[in-house]
Amino acid sequence: MKNFKFILLFAVLFSATFAYAQKRPLNAYVIGFYNLENLFDTIDDPIKNDAQFLPNGDYAWGTLKYTNKLQKMAYAISQMPQNLAILGVSEIENINVLEDLVKEPAIIDRNLKPILVEGPDRRGIDVGLLYNTKLFTPTNVTSTRITTELENFFTRDQLCVSGILDGEEIHIIVNHWPSRSGGEKRSKPRRAEAARTTKLICDSLFALNPNAKIVVMGDLNDDPIDPSVTDELGAKSKIEQTKPGELFNTTYAFYKQGIGTLAYQDQWNLFDQIIVSHAWLNKDRKTLSYWKTEIFNKDFLKQQEGRYKGYPLRTHSGGVWTNGYSDHFPCLIWVVKYK
Repeated sequence: MKNFKFILLFAVLFSATFAYAQKRPLNAYVIGFYNLENLFDTIDDPIKNDAQFLPNGDYAWGTLKYTNKLQKMAYAISQMPQNLAILGVSEIENINVLEDLVKEPAIIDRNLKPILVEGPDRRGIDVGLLYNTKLFTPTNVTSTRITTELENFFTRDQLCVSGILDGEEIHIIVNHWPSRSGGEKRSKPRRAEAARTTKLICDSLFALNPNAKIVVMGDLNDDPIDPSVTDELGAKSKIEQTKPGELFNTTYAFYKQGIGTLAYQDQWNLFDQIIVSHAWLNKDRKTLSYWKTEIFNKDFLKQQEGRYKGYPLRTHSGGVWTNGYSDHFPCLIWVVKYK
């Protein structure tokens, strides 16, 4: 009887403790990635191949189209959660377009500040980062060039921004791996090189701190099941398979469900991915912890009719200006911590 009373008392105390833990307030932050699809200005840069995106270029890219593009991108970001702390971006011509973007009325109250380091991409596009100055404080910025033995291979550098979020050091690596131009098979070695570069950055961070909190994000131009992601980068598909010093692909489950971030010829791909290190996978919430992932595929970002209904509503389609958003959907992760 005494044992029964002890067990009953323990159960009551455990239930009360669990209920309290469940009700404890959390700080929640959103970290995301968005391919902005050719965010070019209208000014000729003699160093870059930006001829298409000039007033007299193929797309007749003048002030009207540029300002509309900024408004569309700003509106999309404004619809993301208010606790958006960090947003990696790609297909950016320069820091100036990001400076213009964060001044748009729709997001000027988000306190966003941009980071971008110019790279060698032949089209003149780079990756960048927007961060909420009230939530995240950068402490170090590096840009890594992809080392390769392939001739005439110039692609985007990989941006790594380290900083403090809710009192903890985190590292964000923003990627835009080489495209499938020329065919998936022919371009495969280029993405393998890019993946190995990302892995080297991660390994360098792990060497400094085995429990480093790393977020790898970007348009990888490969799906979560492709060798560049699974073998070269080593991203695991399940949390329970992920060991310290390894990476977990938070977007893998969406791919297996047939959910993508871009569509081409009636096929969905999930090229836009967010991958986190093992240290994010703790469940006690006493430190920053990964909670969930979202493919931000809201209706306003989609084509509403015709053959491509449901596809991302892009800026151009078949060379025609459609005044849309992007040919990619954003992806977001939520991280939480007890107050």
